[in-house]
Amino acid sequence: MTLGAALLAATMAPAIAADDAPKQGGTLVYASLSGPGTLDPQVAASMVDLEVIHHLYEGLVTIDGTYNTKPLLAREIKVSDDQKTYTFLLRKGVKFHNGKVMTSDDVKATFERYARVSPNKSVLEDVESYEAPDPDTFVIRLKKVNSAFLDVLKTPVYPFVILPAEQKDKPARGIDVIGTGVFKLGQWVKDSHLVLQRFDDYVPDDRADGPDGFAGKRTAYVDAVRFNFVPEANARVAALQTGEAVFTSTIPPELAARLKGQKHLQEVTVYPYCQQYFILHSQQAPTDQPLVRQAIREAVHVDDIMKVIGASRKNHSMVYPDGAYYGGEATNGHYDRNDPKKAGELLKQAGYNNEPIVLQTNNNYDYMRDSILVLSEQLKAAGMNVKIDMTDWTTNASNLQTGKGNWNVSTTSFCSNPILGPQQWQAMIYNFPHVKDDKVLDDAYDTFYKTADQEGRKQAWLTIEQRVLDQAYMIKVADRGNVQVLNTRKVGGFEPYYMNHFWNVWLK
Repeated sequence: MTLGAALLAATMAPAIAADDAPKQGGTLVYASLSGPGTLDPQVAASMVDLEVIHHLYEGLVTIDGTYNTKPLLAREIKVSDDQKTYTFLLRKGVKFHNGKVMTSDDVKATFERYARVSPNKSVLEDVESYEAPDPDTFVIRLKKVNSAFLDVLKTPVYPFVILPAEQKDKPARGIDVIGTGVFKLGQWVKDSHLVLQRFDDYVPDDRADGPDGFAGKRTAYVDAVRFNFVPEANARVAALQTGEAVFTSTIPPELAARLKGQKHLQEVTVYPYCQQYFILHSQQAPTDQPLVRQAIREAVHVDDIMKVIGASRKNHSMVYPDGAYYGGEATNGHYDRNDPKKAGELLKQAGYNNEPIVLQTNNNYDYMRDSILVLSEQLKAAGMNVKIDMTDWTTNASNLQTGKGNWNVSTTSFCSNPILGPQQWQAMIYNFPHVKDDKVLDDAYDTFYKTADQEGRKQAWLTIEQRVLDQAYMIKVADRGNVQVLNTRKVGGFEPYYMNHFWNVWLK
């Protein structure tokens, strides 16, 4: 899938002046809003996990600045005429953080573990076999044609990054944190901070002059990156003002506006960044009933929710308007309904008898917490018995992915999925609402993977999107932008992207 450069509209106001030449050394301090719940990439879907993970690990392929598929640890990829055999010739001499040279045995073991432990393992169901005929060659043979297979492997969520073969039998979340990335794990103090150290034996991809999104040549100029976990937005702003941090993660626009008089503290806003949804648990009563889920959808008033989620813009679709799979008005019938009367009628049809509807959220992400609070009032106005369950993000995210925690509605944002397309959406569509036995979805995805031409795949995607929204497995809220702040007196080389990364960034 190819998306135009217009998809990434990064604005920096005012514009950052040209930096001096890159400099080596120092520790870059990043005020992040939360620490990772896991550094096991094969089970990681949260942005706070992935921001760290993509510094530590690398995959055979990855995404460039416009989200196209590009090789990274693979130096060449060959596809057979029948499109069922993929041969990856590996870059030579790439080292893991423990000093071991990466070979095809490591790649094979990584894929075998992924197929065992990852919530995204269903994307490998078409694989017939993995082969490692020599140390520099890895082969995947498919049972049937999968027209999006390489695009599947580029996913930055549940990423297909390579682990040492010795990790093959480790349980989910139980690996040693060893990758081939430009940084290695230093210190990790839960609920406090995490330090990434430059990996001095890192072997860069010299086919490019510099980085291109997650692809290209990566260089670690700083000695270390320290992620300080700062849940409160005011505290993140204070860390910038005092010089304790030189870069901060998500800041509400009203707080960023207070910094406009300080010219060295520059606002960085990135679109597209993420899309926010309400997730409805399809296996938990009473939202196991489609009519109850649809009643919740009918009660949602997007305008009121957008007032509390920060930088955002309306978009009914599960993809962006510039994307290849955007269907225009074809999927606009279920967006921003704001119809509590219709919601009440659907509840009556469902035989709803005032059963509690549990809205679960967390106290780490203000926009998640506040949007659930607004939603609760909208649902009460439609006649629903609403209970709010406030927890921490790690628990909330785990419950979303596992279906545990006795919740009916939660909220999260999907970031790479709307950008990368249907193959990326699949795991989230099935896993987060816990969809089971939906023949319409199953058949449409089967058609998508079998179809060679773009228009045919687009029509299959529109069926998928319509089904998700019609059944109210997920309810679209809005497209979100990411507002961050950078100290330009101290930091050079930073390039806005939908997920922050600190290779090719230096301290002045």
